[in-house]
Amino acid sequence: MINIKCIALFRKLPKGHYTNRAAKVLLILVSLTACPAHAEIYEWRDEQGQAHFSDKKTERARPLDISPGIAFYHVAKVFDGDTILLADGRKVRLLGINTPEVAHRNQEAEAGGVAAKSWLTTQLLNKRIRLVMDVESHDAYDRVLAHVFTEDHRHINAELVEQGFAAVVIHPPNLEFLDALLAAQEKAEKSLLGIWSLTEYEAKPAATLNRANYRGWQRVQGQVESIRWSKKYVYVNLMPQVDIRIERKQLGLFADLAGLRGKTIEARGWINRRKDHYSMLVRHPSSIKMQ
Repeated sequence: MINIKCIALFRKLPKGHYTNRAAKVLLILVSLTACPAHAEIYEWRDEQGQAHFSDKKTERARPLDISPGIAFYHVAKVFDGDTILLADGRKVRLLGINTPEVAHRNQEAEAGGVAAKSWLTTQLLNKRIRLVMDVESHDAYDRVLAHVFTEDHRHINAELVEQGFAAVVIHPPNLEFLDALLAAQEKAEKSLLGIWSLTEYEAKPAATLNRANYRGWQRVQGQVESIRWSKKYVYVNLMPQVDIRIERKQLGLFADLAGLRGKTIEARGWINRRKDHYSMLVRHPSSIKMQ
């Protein structure tokens, strides 16, 4: 609701009665300011059909619903399955998900990358979207981080996951729509849709990791042999040369890690190699599955 005193302040008009379209525009503009909101605005029409606006309720008046509009943006380009370009020049990285890479520079396309880009292009190119942000608004590459919704309220991030084009990858503190994304992934994985049907993304036994097959998003299985703590990380060791590492600042998100000893788990993410040692950074417990 709008405080009429604010309108009087902005336009130096007397409190009470306003007519014509310009007055309505004024009311809407004022509604977007930081004025206190504790007064109703009413609209009524006279015999000639002229609209009138007032903070006084009359028999013919109805409350006027004034609320800020939702901003929509035009999609000018689709780079791949999880990155788009808006007409205003901003790059948007879809939050909470990852799709396989398409070919670029000296890198070949990953399995499923072309399919993800093709689907997203069909859904969004030259169409309007709205963005829903989370805690972090930009990433290290200055891309906008957001959940993307269409004009008919479809959640594109979740649909990419549900169709099997993307995997859920959570980067705290960005946890918005977490339950929806995980439910979509469970559905796609059980139905063997998209990436979940491809041999390239089958879970690898930790012992089979080598210099030829560790790159890209991976699913790695193994039995937890030990857990080691350092100043910055907790290392969940699957083998002497393979571990899952968790930043200590994220431990509040994880259940008792000590309980993983002797259990067989699957970890999902990207692997760093140092000589013949392989380490996967896991930021959220959704990336670790009990087997």
